[in-house]
Amino acid sequence: MRRRSLAAVAFAVSAGVVAALLTGTAAAANDPGAAKANSRWLATKLKPDGTLENPNGGALPDHGLMLDVLFALYASGDGAKAEPIMKFLDDEGHASDYFTWDGLVPGAGYDKVIVGGSLAKTLVAAQVSSRDPRNVDGYDLVAETHAAIMRKGPDKGRISDYSKDPDLAGAVNNDANSFGQALGVIGLAAAGENDRIAIDRLLTQQCSEGYFRLVFEYMPTKETGDHVTPDGRKVSTCDEGKPLGLSPTDGDATGLGLSALLAARKAGATGLDAPIAKTVSWLKANQTPGGGWGGGVSTEAPNTNSTGMIVQALADAGGADAAVDKGVRYLKSAQATAADSGTKLAGELGAIAYNPASYEAARASGISGADTWIRAGAQASLGLSQIGFYALAKGETQPPAGGTPAPTTTTITKSMTPPRPKKAGTTRASTVVQSPATIAAPDTATPAARLGAYLANRLVGGDHVEVTEDGKTYVDYDATADVVLALRALDQQPDSVVRASQFLLKPEAVQAYAHGAPYEQGEASYAGPLAKLVLVAEFAKADVAGQLRADLVKLRGTGGEFTDTGSFADADETVERHAWAVLATAADPGPAVELLLSRQCADGTFPKHLDTVECGSGDLAATAAAVTALAAGPHTDAAPPSRRPDGWSERRVSAFVSAVGALGVRPTGEGVVTGEGGEPDVALSAAVAAARQTAGLDASGTARSLGKLVRADGGLAKGSAGETDFPASLAAAQGVAGRSWLTAADSPLSPAIRLPLTEANPSAAPVLAAEQSDSPPSWLIWGLAGLAVLLLLTVIALVFVLRRFTKKKGATP
Repeated sequence: MRRRSLAAVAFAVSAGVVAALLTGTAAAANDPGAAKANSRWLATKLKPDGTLENPNGGALPDHGLMLDVLFALYASGDGAKAEPIMKFLDDEGHASDYFTWDGLVPGAGYDKVIVGGSLAKTLVAAQVSSRDPRNVDGYDLVAETHAAIMRKGPDKGRISDYSKDPDLAGAVNNDANSFGQALGVIGLAAAGENDRIAIDRLLTQQCSEGYFRLVFEYMPTKETGDHVTPDGRKVSTCDEGKPLGLSPTDGDATGLGLSALLAARKAGATGLDAPIAKTVSWLKANQTPGGGWGGGVSTEAPNTNSTGMIVQALADAGGADAAVDKGVRYLKSAQATAADSGTKLAGELGAIAYNPASYEAARASGISGADTWIRAGAQASLGLSQIGFYALAKGETQPPAGGTPAPTTTTITKSMTPPRPKKAGTTRASTVVQSPATIAAPDTATPAARLGAYLANRLVGGDHVEVTEDGKTYVDYDATADVVLALRALDQQPDSVVRASQFLLKPEAVQAYAHGAPYEQGEASYAGPLAKLVLVAEFAKADVAGQLRADLVKLRGTGGEFTDTGSFADADETVERHAWAVLATAADPGPAVELLLSRQCADGTFPKHLDTVECGSGDLAATAAAVTALAAGPHTDAAPPSRRPDGWSERRVSAFVSAVGALGVRPTGEGVVTGEGGEPDVALSAAVAAARQTAGLDASGTARSLGKLVRADGGLAKGSAGETDFPASLAAAQGVAGRSWLTAADSPLSPAIRLPLTEANPSAAPVLAAEQSDSPPSWLIWGLAGLAVLLLLTVIALVFVLRRFTKKKGATP
């Protein structure tokens, strides 16, 4: 979906109605959703050992491209996907193959030959991946980078290719260029060790117009001194090289040079304001009408590779919002999206071509030359994430403040109010207003893709759900939050997820949804909305998550209950509401879990209402919510164990196992819960399937069954008949996906345990193990057992009748 957005909603209270005037002015926009889509694609191109083949051949992998991919993955927040790269370089000792000659000719003493640019790039990669830069593959990369800066001679200040062994010095040509120089400046700045002569040497590569050239070019000179070679040459400055044709413009070198100057300034270097301003001005003036930039010699035409690096630097510099936004649109015009599912790019979601023309060609004929797409995507993605290199190296990977979708310049006026919080956190019964923008899903798309498009189309302006009641239109914040989590579970429509998340996390939206503005006259807080906002914020890696959680914890009593405050407080304290609050405070749930456990019914289910102290049998939806809450813990990349997790009581394990077992009673063999009349209950089927999947059980049957119910318009009905229903479609998402949002990509939580158990509560393991094996499903086993009992009773009855009949005939027993 191409970016179209609205400005911040400004609420003005008038006679109980809040009129919203949506206006816009140009503002720069990052697109982390598009960056993440590209990261997912890039990660699939890595070999299991984290390497990429070198297109030029040879035994060594393409180390430089691997590090470009690493930068992109960390910038998008997907650093875990890059761990195999650093494991290969650091843990397995291959980093020195890249920044020395030892990998080319092992054991010949060439480990003493240092490749300056590769060394600097490895330093930055170590910092970005939170490795110790002073001990990578046995090297102190910070010290090595300082040592690669020549302190005298013609190359003074230059991060150089050189030999530590004087006997090999004659074999080494110093081919280090501005890329390596800039990366060295960035790496040393991030280490807190600016090296001024390296910064000053980089500045000599900037021409007076503001651009940087790539190559340190020598020129004849009559000057004398240490800076002159024995044959009468010196390294020219950029301006000196122009009359000799030695200083062509280079967009890539200019973008990275700007990043380096920004890093040095942030680390305390002075005198860089004017060079930075000149660079920004030159880049803005040399953006093509289509929004892209070109690179250097042979890559002068606009391309995504150069544009991504430049957009990243301009976003970091500030003051170029319009150019950045235009650059983002150019990058996205060459990216494969869900709209390409009916083309040859199907299955390549997130991939970025070298230019829009290559993208269009690939729609018809597919990707040819994946290496070009990897190179383009790795740097293009930086322009979508817009995390500056200095912040990236310092581990500060949150999107820049104000990184919201760029609004259009249209003005829309409508009557819009925050929903009156009659019961905070519940969806209002109302008519959903369809978004004016339409996201198409081809008929050949998967059920999940079609449902994702349907849900995204319910977002008015692409970022929120609206409802109509009594002739007035309102924002339905709760439904908007549910759409975000549903799309997370489906792994669909990343643009819509980002935009709706940003809408929900705006201060005015938080005040309306979680605190009842403008209806509440005093302070008010609602646990359900706060819990959902915490999870939305954690998915988005937004700083506001901490404050939202703190506000939620304030509502937790000593007994573990979460009590709303305010005139419109939710007095209907359900188990589902409590489960949301437990999930949002999973890192420190306090007594909330014990309170939940104390409400479990005799048959393992949970009641609908938290104030139910004793019960024989409870509610299936509440039980599904309780299972999800009990299973969750803070996210970890490790697989959930099949034994009792640390910190879990035996009571929690037993309650969890019995509750999961209770969820297996109602579904049919197709994984569907049926209601009255045998009609499938879409919402309940999805809730049960999601909870069982968090427990490690298979939910594919539900996904297949509900997938068949997805209609041509992408939605579902409440049962198998009737009109498409938005609430039912929204509730069905986890079932159609066959998984909970808890196990979705980038989830802030993950299951802390999976069934069947191997140690704790082993008595329950055989029952649940049957569901994981090839044994007949439990419904069939119980059905056959029932049939056997019926046959046995029939036989007994026949024997009884025959005995009475023979006695009447005078026969002996």
